[in-house]
Amino acid sequence: MKQVAALFALPAFALLAACGQTADLRPQAGKELPQAPYGRKDRPSAEELMEPASQAAPERSVELRRRSEEREDDPFDLPPE
Repeated sequence: MKQVAALFALPAFALLAACGQTADLRPQAGKELPQAPYGRKDRPSAEELMEPASQAAPERSVELRRRSEEREDDPFDLPPE
């Protein structure tokens, strides 16, 4: 029984180990990178295409509060009519 389990576990571990490929990204054989965007003369590289756009990962524009503070009066915080 243990030998049968080992026979099935070994290929599973080999496939799992293959998931950690660290080689540079390249297009598949016979395929090319996408065309250059409108207004750009050169094609972006694979690394440039993998960088998220600024809208996809925006930076924080406000500082986090370090301690509690009294809230200022909000003139738009009105009760429902």
